[in-house]
Amino acid sequence: MKIFTCIKYVPDTSEAEVKLNPEGTAVDSSRFSFDINDADNYAVEESVLIKEKQGGSVTVVSIGPKQSEVMIRMAMAKGCDNAIRIEDERIAAHDPLMVARVIAGAIKGQDFDLVLTGCMANDYGQAVTGVALAEILGVPHAAYVKKVEIEDGKVKAHRELEGGLMEVVELTIPAVLTIQTGINEPRYAPIRGIREAQKKELKVVNLDDLGVAAGDVDADASQIILEKLYIPEVESKAEIIEGDPDEKAEKLASILVKGGLV
Repeated sequence: MKIFTCIKYVPDTSEAEVKLNPEGTAVDSSRFSFDINDADNYAVEESVLIKEKQGGSVTVVSIGPKQSEVMIRMAMAKGCDNAIRIEDERIAAHDPLMVARVIAGAIKGQDFDLVLTGCMANDYGQAVTGVALAEILGVPHAAYVKKVEIEDGKVKAHRELEGGLMEVVELTIPAVLTIQTGINEPRYAPIRGIREAQKKELKVVNLDDLGVAAGDVDADASQIILEKLYIPEVESKAEIIEGDPDEKAEKLASILVKGGLV
């Protein structure tokens, strides 16, 4: 079983104040720490679990700067075998279709059984890259997968739908799966694994190495134009109604009436 697992280097905005660059075209990343995208962490674990059960190898694929190698090495410390890091300023990274074309360039021409990605990224949250990647590679896909079963050259994927419903689809291998959080419990990298990861192959490539034309994946090729980012203004605030139950009910009713809501 040969698996490619795609991971993304994303900022942790949970504890830092979000500010924009002077041009208003990007977030000031100097204020954040970066790590693996949450859903991608589950994809890494699922790929290693499949390898442990089925045998084979797992190759990590990631687009990002040199600083992201710490994240990539950590994935290898958990059981992935090697990695490809793609770095090229010409990539229109805000467009998931451009990103999918680049990742496909790293995978095309190689034998593979599965490609695993996270269901969506913490930063843009578009949930498009994995599905677009399957289309470009010309293989079937399943999105928001919560359980994976592999047997007789087929993969049975249990997909999470809205309202807590589940859908089970059977795909012919090779296939692409976008993994939902909660499918497993990501492991911690052992000390021995961290040491061994330093010896594993991490290949760094650009668009030219992949044979991907810059004109197919740059800002000019993208149909998404990033004009401006802005932080939404807070136009209202919560009001806490004090008093006993009767007083609260009376005040609430008055507010609703004045607001034209009843």
